[in-house]
Amino acid sequence: MNVSFDISYYPLGCDHIPHILDFIERLHRYPTLEVVTNGLSTQVFGEFDDAFNAFRTEIRKSFELPLSVFVIKVVNVDQRNYSS
Repeated sequence: MNVSFDISYYPLGCDHIPHILDFIERLHRYPTLEVVTNGLSTQVFGEFDDAFNAFRTEIRKSFELPLSVFVIKVVNVDQRNYSS
């Protein structure tokens, strides 16, 4: 099953830009995921298990900061290929 994620990451209490860019760069390292960024969020497209395994690993790394907030929306379709 393919999924689409929309992620916003808010590292708090620090210079947040380097941490956000690092998180996005780490997601780009997964060859089975497509990562698209814009000014408000990052979209990730891929197979369910691949995407969730990558997020579990990378969000855990990001939580090494004292306070990090993620807002994540998940849709059970590949929204790139979906038309209503």
